[in-house]
Amino acid sequence: MKRFLVALVVVSIIIAGAAVTFFFGIGYYLSPQDSLTKADVIVAISGGDTDARTAEAVRLYKEGWGANIIFSGAAQDPTGPSNAKAMAEAAIASGVSPSAIALDEAATNTRGNASGSGAIIKSAKYHSVILVTSPYHQRRAYIAFRRVLGPGIEIINHSSYDAQWRRSKWWATAQSRALTYDELQKVAYELLSGQSK
Repeated sequence: MKRFLVALVVVSIIIAGAAVTFFFGIGYYLSPQDSLTKADVIVAISGGDTDARTAEAVRLYKEGWGANIIFSGAAQDPTGPSNAKAMAEAAIASGVSPSAIALDEAATNTRGNASGSGAIIKSAKYHSVILVTSPYHQRRAYIAFRRVLGPGIEIINHSSYDAQWRRSKWWATAQSRALTYDELQKVAYELLSGQSK
């Protein structure tokens, strides 16, 4: 009986430890981050805090991490410019050379970002990409881009800053919890179906 109780306590501790690790690890799973190395192109996709994603792509370009930028995203308002074009205009105003920018103006979701940007990447024969998106969106974007680009092109995960979400404290506010749960569902959908929402 004593051995059974000891075993039960040990198993309970292991289960509790695994549950805690899983809980706190969710944010790190959603937001993989790689060490920065120079790449052929920086890809910034619209959505979430598009301004922050644009600013991070511009910063990386100015610091010499990539000599080219692809901005990806269709127009939120069909009567206005595409998100990609608006991002490019902001980048040019910040000092990025127009000749360094390519646009994917058709993407309406993450898979579309990957498909449209992937066509540009393959046409230009780029071999390495710094992928910039919001931190909670990084895993799903990586899955979509990896599926489109295949194993031969290096993808470096590097998120922009997001004031509303931290991978180490994704559970801290109702807004960040809701965002995390929603993103987990979308990641699961992407993994199971091969399609992005």
